Amino acid sequence: MLDFFTIFSKGGLVLWCFQGVRGPAATAPVNALIRSVLLQERGGNNSFTHEALTLKYKLDNQFELVFVVGFQKILTLTYVDKLIDDVHKEFRDKYRNEFQQKGALGLLNGTFDFKDDFMRLLRDAEESSKVRAPTVMKTFEQSLKSQKTVKCMIETRGEKPKEKVKNKKNKGSKKEAGTEAVAAPSKASVGDKQLSAAGEKEELTKDEILQKNREEFFRRHMKAGEKSRSPKPDAQKEKGKKPRVWDLGNSNAKVLDYSNSATNGSAEAGPVEEFDPDMALGDKNREPGRLYDLEYESDDEAEEKVVQNPSKPSTKKGGLGGMFGMLKGLVGSKSLTREDMDPVLEKMKDHLIAKNVAAEIAVQLCESVAKKLEGKVMGTFTTVTSTVKQALQEALVQILQPQRRVDVLRDVMDAQRHRRPYVVTFCGVNGVGKSTNLAKISFWLIENGFSVLIAACDTFRAGAVEQLRTHTRRLNALHPPESHGGRTMVQLYEKGYGKDAAGIAMEAISYARNQGFDVVLVDTAGRMQDNAPLMTALAKLIAVNAPDLVLFVGEALVGNEAVDQLVKFNKALADHSMAQTPRLIDGIVLTKFDTIDDKVGAAISMTYITSKPIVFVGTGQTYCDLRSLNAKAVVAALMKA
Repeated sequence: MLDFFTIFSKGGLVLWCFQGVRGPAATAPVNALIRSVLLQERGGNNSFTHEALTLKYKLDNQFELVFVVGFQKILTLTYVDKLIDDVHKEFRDKYRNEFQQKGALGLLNGTFDFKDDFMRLLRDAEESSKVRAPTVMKTFEQSLKSQKTVKCMIETRGEKPKEKVKNKKNKGSKKEAGTEAVAAPSKASVGDKQLSAAGEKEELTKDEILQKNREEFFRRHMKAGEKSRSPKPDAQKEKGKKPRVWDLGNSNAKVLDYSNSATNGSAEAGPVEEFDPDMALGDKNREPGRLYDLEYESDDEAEEKVVQNPSKPSTKKGGLGGMFGMLKGLVGSKSLTREDMDPVLEKMKDHLIAKNVAAEIAVQLCESVAKKLEGKVMGTFTTVTSTVKQALQEALVQILQPQRRVDVLRDVMDAQRHRRPYVVTFCGVNGVGKSTNLAKISFWLIENGFSVLIAACDTFRAGAVEQLRTHTRRLNALHPPESHGGRTMVQLYEKGYGKDAAGIAMEAISYARNQGFDVVLVDTAGRMQDNAPLMTALAKLIAVNAPDLVLFVGEALVGNEAVDQLVKFNKALADHSMAQTPRLIDGIVLTKFDTIDDKVGAAISMTYITSKPIVFVGTGQTYCDLRSLNAKAVVAALMKA
C-alpha cells in the first residue's frame, strides 16, 4: 500500500529507505518536498502533494532528521500518521546512543538495519486500522432513563422541574455570593429604619401622621425643583461655522475657489496646466534607471547606533561575554516542548494578525515554527521567547525571498536578441493602482534605455484611456525624442472603449514588433475575483497573447482579502484556460506601501499563498516612487512591537 518510506538527515544524507514493489522512485517527490516545503519554511501542514503521490513527513529537530512516507493520492490510509510516529520513536530509541556519541560521523559511518522493525510496525499499524465491528446499541436497562422512577418524571402544574431550579441556582450563586456581603449592612440599616418609623407611627395619631406625610411630600418636590433649575450661560456661542486653517495647507485659498468661475468646466476656457518635472520626479539626487531597495530601520539597529562608541572599545564587555559563553557551554541544556512554545506562539500569532497578516497564514506560520523547534536543544541562558522570535524572523525572510528571481531588464535584453517585444500584462481588482504603477514602470524602463508601448486594454472604465494618454504625454515631456536620437520612447496604442481587450492586446504586440518597440505594457480593466465573465475575459487575453510576464497588482492595505484575491485569480486563470499547462500569475506589484507604516503583513500573505516574488513596490505618487522588495526591511517592520 505504501510506495516508499525514507529517513534522511537535514543535511541530505539518506540513512534508510523502504521502497514499495510497484512504487516509483522516491527521489523526485522527496526533492520536491525539500524545495517547496522544507526550504521555504512552509511546514504548517504535515502533508504535501506531488503529482499522483501524497507525502507525509515528520521532523526530528534534536537529531536533525526527517521521516517521509509516500503513497498514492487516491488512497485513504488512516494508519499513516500512527506509522510515522511509531517509526520515529523506534528509530530514535534504537540509534540514540550512536547519534549522541558520534554525531555527524555516526550518520556517515553508521549502518542502519531497520527493515525488520519497520515491517513489524507496518503490520501493527495496518491491523489497528482494520474496520471495527459496529457498536451495539444499549438496552433500556443500561440507559439512564431506566434508573429514573415514575414519581420523579411527574410534573405538577405551577411547579418548576428540580433540575432547572438547580441550574438557575448555580448560575446565580456567583452573583449572590458577590453581592451578599455588600447588601447585608444595607438591609440591616433599612430594617432598623422601618422598625423605628413603625414605632413612631404607633405613638402618633392619624391626623398627625397625615400632616407629617404631606410636609415630607412638599419637601421632596421643592428639592427636585431646585436641582432641575440650571444657571443660564452668560454669553451664548457665536452662530456660524469658522473655516478650518490647516498648518500645511495653501494660504492662498482663492486659487482653489472655482465656485464663481465662468468657464463651467470647459476644457478650452480653463487655465493651461503647467507641468513641473521636479514634482513628477521627486528625489533629485537619485541615480537614473536604478531601482532602490525598501529601507526600514529596526528598533534594535537604532539602539545599537546610540549605544556603540567606536572611540572607546569596552574590554569588560568582551571579558564578560567570553565568561558567559563558557558558562553557557558548561551549564546543562533543555529541549523545547510544545507546551513551552504555545504561550509565545499565541502572542506571535496575535502580533502578526495585528500587522495585517491574514489569520490563516499567521496560524500556519506559527505551526511551521513550532514543528521546526519542537525537540530542539536550547541553551540555558537562551529564553523561549527569543528562540521562537528568531526562528519566526528566519522563516519570514525565507518566505519573502523568491524561489525564482524575476529580472525584468535581463529578460527584456534577451527578447531584444530574438527581435521581439517583451510583453507584460497587469491585472488586479478595482482601484489598486494598475495604471499609475504601469506609468512608474514605464519611466523606469525608459531610463534604462528601452522604448515602451502602452496598450490601453481597459475599455470599460470611463477615463482609463485618457489617464494613460496623460501619462504618455508627461513621460514624453520628461524624455523627449531629442534626448534619444529622435526616437519616441513611449507611445500609447488605444482603440477607444467597448472593444475586445484581447484583440487590442494582439494588435498592440504586432504593432510593437513592426515598429521596433522593446517592451509592451498591457493595461487591463479592474475586476473583482468573483466576477466570472470578466475573469473569463482576462484568461482569454492571457491565453491568446501569451505574455512573458503576468503581474498581479495588489494594495498593501488588504489583510485576509489578499489571500482570497490571489487564490481566486489563479484559479480563474487555470479554469478558463484551454492549454494543458495554464498560465498563472508570475509576480506581484505591491502598491500604496507608503500608507501602511509598519503594517506590512500583506506582503507576507501574498508571497506565502502563491510562492511568487514581489517584483515592484509602489511607495508614492511620483514616477520615481518605485522600489524593489527588501525582505529584511519588511521583516524588521513586521516584528516591530
